[in-house]
Amino acid sequence: MRKVRMVVSVLLTVILLTGMVSGCSSSAQTAAGSAAPAESGAAAAAAAPGAEDKVIRVGVICAMTGGSAIYGEGAQNAVDMAVEEINASDSEYKIEIVNGGKIADDAKDAKQAMNAYNKVMADGPEALVGSFFSSVTLPMAEQAAKDGMLLLTTGATNSAVTLKGDTIFRNCFIDPYQGKMAALFVKGKGLTKVAVIYAKDDDYSNGLKDAFIENCEANGIEVAYVGECMTTDTDFSSQTAQAVASGAEFLYYPCFLDTVPLFVGSARNAGFTGIIMGGDGWDGSDTTGLADKFEGCYFTNHYSSEDTAPTVVNFVEKFTAKYGTESLNACAALYYDAMYMLVEAAKNGGGTDTASLVAGMKGMSFTGVGGDITLDSNGDAIKSIVFNTYVDGKVKWSETLDSEGNLVSSAK
Repeated sequence: MRKVRMVVSVLLTVILLTGMVSGCSSSAQTAAGSAAPAESGAAAAAAAPGAEDKVIRVGVICAMTGGSAIYGEGAQNAVDMAVEEINASDSEYKIEIVNGGKIADDAKDAKQAMNAYNKVMADGPEALVGSFFSSVTLPMAEQAAKDGMLLLTTGATNSAVTLKGDTIFRNCFIDPYQGKMAALFVKGKGLTKVAVIYAKDDDYSNGLKDAFIENCEANGIEVAYVGECMTTDTDFSSQTAQAVASGAEFLYYPCFLDTVPLFVGSARNAGFTGIIMGGDGWDGSDTTGLADKFEGCYFTNHYSSEDTAPTVVNFVEKFTAKYGTESLNACAALYYDAMYMLVEAAKNGGGTDTASLVAGMKGMSFTGVGGDITLDSNGDAIKSIVFNTYVDGKVKWSETLDSEGNLVSSAK
């Protein structure tokens, strides 16, 4: 009997312990169940594998050092401002900039650009934005296409960029369009003879040069002289002297801002009195001490800070209040728009994963600081183009043409 009582006692103990464990388990499940409704955002996504976290992780690349660092400064300021606005708004989707919120520096160098690309890719982005230069964006676009990564470039106007793959897009116009519009500007002014001096070691410069020459010839405009230089040159006296000797009435210099003051000064010192024009790479050029020489100079651009469109006025006012006007350039406007375009892509595609964002980018129609944009089948932006000029050394809006070359509005 004693043995029987002991066995019964042990069995009762086991039953009691089992009940306690079961009770603890039941209590834990109840607690978790009551806490579940309070979970949201990233916590909810972690609790439910595959759930959408509504946060777009973005890697951003631009030139933060070197002669074009003013572009990177504008880009960083614009990205910070856009992200702050978006994340403080009632937008369903938010943005997180990888790399600690900082733009990775491509230093306007193709090798450094790939280092920057690898750096941000290691941080697990769902989309990339950048860069502003064709020469550094081309290798990144090729690799992004191989990686299946969305790349939204903001200033790389070389037509080959988006042809690298169907995950590559841009919110800027392309070189053939920019060169074509420059040629139509010449025609509209009634000029018949032009000269071109371009940087042979730069993809951007080559692209604009080719498009400009092609469209000049198509419109019966004589290209009297074509001269070459390098992006590192500081002396343009030989080329500008030959341009003057050619009898050209218009001089096209499709290069970047770091050499523009030297070039314009050289051309005027050589006796060239006609119009000198560049592309969007002129934006932000330093005219200090050269105000008189910049009279009669123009450049094509993606937007004008003097535009009265509400989106532009809002952007300019906020940017100026936060950062002043030194880095208020087209690069800043394009990076700013890019953040909002990614949010629009998430809405269109229904998610923040790369595949959804790519689907949402295709065929997108978007209105931003850069105007009305429609992305075509190549991922290129069909948009208007601005012509800016200089008055007393300051950039002034001259006119805006639509994608067909029709006058939209002008300062006159």
